[in-house]
Amino acid sequence: MKRYDLRKQKTEEKLLSRMKEIMDNEAKEREVILFLFEVKDFSPVTNAMELMKKEGHELMNSLKFNEVDWTLTVKRKAS
Repeated sequence: MKRYDLRKQKTEEKLLSRMKEIMDNEAKEREVILFLFEVKDFSPVTNAMELMKKEGHELMNSLKFNEVDWTLTVKRKAS
């Protein structure tokens, strides 16, 4: 399992792009990835979950970490 702190991604587009890049290029097959990112409203969470589903990855957990941070746990799909 690897943890990626994406709180520095200031726009939703950059956040989703970086998540996809990590899953495509850095995560190993069936590896569990924990993404930490900042949210001001719920839309980045919904869109990140939709992206992972569209890409065929397994969403394992999604929870609010504190007042502004969110964690999304995803298992990379098998090739």
